[in-house]
Amino acid sequence: MRKKILFYSWTGFFFVSIVGTLLHFTYEWSGHNYFAALISPVNESTWEHLKMLYFPMLFYSIFEAFRLRSNCPHSFSANAAGILTGVFLIPVIFYTYTGIIGRNFLVADILTFLVSTACAFYLSFRLILAWGRNGATGHPVFFFLIKGAVFLLLICFVVFTFFPPDIGLFTPPPLSC
Repeated sequence: MRKKILFYSWTGFFFVSIVGTLLHFTYEWSGHNYFAALISPVNESTWEHLKMLYFPMLFYSIFEAFRLRSNCPHSFSANAAGILTGVFLIPVIFYTYTGIIGRNFLVADILTFLVSTACAFYLSFRLILAWGRNGATGHPVFFFLIKGAVFLLLICFVVFTFFPPDIGLFTPPPLSC
């Protein structure tokens, strides 16, 4: 079973890396379509770039939960924890390196996305293995809370796409020369 879960984790990592990268461009490619705005970055703010990890991993997590439901009933909860971890790491890594260097670099931004995605899938892999078939180390309230946090984040993405707060996370960084 471990090999199967590892296969799904690697497949998910590559899926999110590829689809997330493509999502970076879909809003513009769609001619600024309203529905594309819901799942794609609409500007260069850090907040909008979180969608590049969140939505592909959410969709993949639903697929994986369906595929593993009999052997790993808590795979969606494990992936939800991974989603929250990846979405947390992107701004932490981005603001840390730009705070130290004083500006952002495209290569470092791409690596931030890939490292955050890798960490998200590594955590979900470890949690799926730890929780096993019966979720022996997980509590139902925890599973509910982690999925609730992912759902709350979904609502925030929808609302803040069209009504972003006036704080730095929602503001595109200045253009680099």
